[in-house]
Amino acid sequence: MSRLQLALNVTDLDAAIEHYSRLFGTTPAKIKPGYANFAITNPPLKLVLFENSSAEAGSINHLGVEVETREEVAAEFARVKAAGLKTSAEGETTCCFAVQDKFWVDGSLHDFEIYTVLAPADVMHETQDAACCTTEPVAAGRCC
Repeated sequence: MSRLQLALNVTDLDAAIEHYSRLFGTTPAKIKPGYANFAITNPPLKLVLFENSSAEAGSINHLGVEVETREEVAAEFARVKAAGLKTSAEGETTCCFAVQDKFWVDGSLHDFEIYTVLAPADVMHETQDAACCTTEPVAAGRCC
């Protein structure tokens, strides 16, 4: 099952978790310092919350589609490239406390990723200086 991903900046993670738990009738699938995500069945949605005190509350951090397999990531990459959209292949990476295989679609108002989760990870991202998966604003580059 594929699902749309909506990643939001929030100023108070605990309050946001409480609000979205009540709204969607479910609890987060993962909570880490400054981060939470919900794997919502109905509607099919991956809701990701980044605690970010300097961002506008509720502003979009990034958008995406979570798919089930690496093969689906590869098929979507080929389809999007054939459609003439600019892409940035990231491949296997650690992001959002998960090992993922992903790529980004460039050229729109918001960053947009297509990815699959391969395994859980104990860290937000794989390197200390990574610009991905930050809860603070990134001047240039990927938000996650």
